[in-house]
Amino acid sequence: MDVGVIGLGIMGAAMSTNLLESGHRVTGYDLEREKAESLADLGLIVAGRPEEVAAGSAVVIFSLPTPRALHDVAAAVAEGGRSGLVCVETGTLPIEDKQRARASLESAGIELLDVPLSGTGIQARDATLVVLASGSQAAFEIAKPVFDAIGRSTHYLGEFGNGSKMKFIANLLVALHNLATAEAHALGIASGLDTETVQRVTEDGVGSSKIFEIRGPMMVADEYPPAARLDIILKDAKLIEEYARSVGAPTPLLHTAVQVYQEASAGGLGDLDAAALCRHLEEIAGLTR
Repeated sequence: MDVGVIGLGIMGAAMSTNLLESGHRVTGYDLEREKAESLADLGLIVAGRPEEVAAGSAVVIFSLPTPRALHDVAAAVAEGGRSGLVCVETGTLPIEDKQRARASLESAGIELLDVPLSGTGIQARDATLVVLASGSQAAFEIAKPVFDAIGRSTHYLGEFGNGSKMKFIANLLVALHNLATAEAHALGIASGLDTETVQRVTEDGVGSSKIFEIRGPMMVADEYPPAARLDIILKDAKLIEEYARSVGAPTPLLHTAVQVYQEASAGGLGDLDAAALCRHLEEIAGLTR
């Protein structure tokens, strides 16, 4: 299948690589052209504009950081794409912005699916993302081979927007589990326990979580290459808090967690993986290993 990817950051680059390895013909675009060119040796066709991606693809993935980027890309794709094109919006963004982009594309006969992805850059590289798809079922069936190439499981959740609602729930837990994992390791350090022992024993017990297994080893090593940057998790947490407020759902733990993320970001840790919350807790408590 001819697939386009617009936005070649950590997630977009990993998805492009897995699509190429699955035999798809992939055209990619990013504002930073070198990101696309770095994938050319793998077979990626480098496009100079979003319109070029849309013109040659059956399915186009959007992997974009902001609502503004989404609206700019949707306008370009609406101009350059053909009727019948299916676009897949994978970001964690306000539902209202996705609906606006959907309307813009519909005017050109292009279908937009709301398809957030559960997982970090690690899962994106391993093609073990969980795909949370919503929108037209006919468009979903067209895009399904793409989802099979980038993820380990796909859930079709019905009407447009349900994918984002499910992602808000998932990322609420991610934000909390990140902080809980950091607190556990900080307690271990303060208690004089070996961090590797804390990690190994906790993973074997009922208190563990997928996040503990993913981010705990970073905390043990005190090394935080960004699979998901702390500032991105903070951005998502604020969005989820706002959405929860709009539907009347109480989020007292998330509210508290957001304050800790903000402190860590203000302390210069925002570009590190969210596991750097552990370093933040160590610093504010004056802990030494």
